[in-house]
Amino acid sequence: MKKTLSKAEHNTLLHTVREAYMEVFPTSSIESKLDVLEPGSYIAVTCSPSKGVEVTLDMVERLAQRGFKVVPHVAARMVRDDAHLREILQRLDDLPIISLFVPGGDAAKPIGKFSCALDLLRAISEFDHKLSEIGVASHPEGHPTISRDVLMKDLLEKQKYSNYLVTQMCFDANVLANWLREIRDLGVTLPAWIGLPGVADRSTLVKTSLRIGVGDSLRYLKNRGKIAANLLRSKSYRPDELLADLAPYIADPSYNIAGHHIYCFNQVESAEQWRHEFLDALQSQD
Repeated sequence: MKKTLSKAEHNTLLHTVREAYMEVFPTSSIESKLDVLEPGSYIAVTCSPSKGVEVTLDMVERLAQRGFKVVPHVAARMVRDDAHLREILQRLDDLPIISLFVPGGDAAKPIGKFSCALDLLRAISEFDHKLSEIGVASHPEGHPTISRDVLMKDLLEKQKYSNYLVTQMCFDANVLANWLREIRDLGVTLPAWIGLPGVADRSTLVKTSLRIGVGDSLRYLKNRGKIAANLLRSKSYRPDELLADLAPYIADPSYNIAGHHIYCFNQVESAEQWRHEFLDALQSQD
């Protein structure tokens, strides 16, 4: 990291990267890759539109038994009805799970009555459960199919049923900071976990970025020459520069940034190796 950080920025960044957690997809091969993580690490497990929520819960159960602190994703569009939701919550209550993340989901059509995250959040609030933390998704660069005004209105409403937010992957610290100032001015006080693009191969990162609406299609990269150059001149991306640019905002309490959610695209070994290298570099500056 070439940028000079203040003491507060350095210490805060050291803490948030140390406490960062990985998001993984529930595949047949991913569980064997998680041995590289420290015992008791937090792991978020996504909810696949093709495999359904039960596959996520099966994996969550196995990882919890291994001692990981697991955050299951339960996508609204993958929950059939109230009876299905009750089954899900009862199953989570039988596990040492304290945090649940509720996105709308990527399924083209809902399989049941819940079409969006807000619908499911309201339903969850009607049930007894042991969960103490419920997180919601947020989109600093907008959403491919939902207007910005609707996103803001929904985030304010979701705040009634949740206690943290996770941002969609973003490559630009200024975009994140401006968006955080905007939602704070609107009254959103939820602690923010910044969705960090982890170490990933270039093609995976670009394809995913365009699919989820990061920036404005290909113009996103064209309009950010420095970021595009860093991404395109090598086979993989490292978020070192992004973190250095974020450091002043992370250290500023008014932004209420709690930590980092790493989108590692199941490249856990590479992401964890980068994380330790980044921490070692920071600690060498002490």
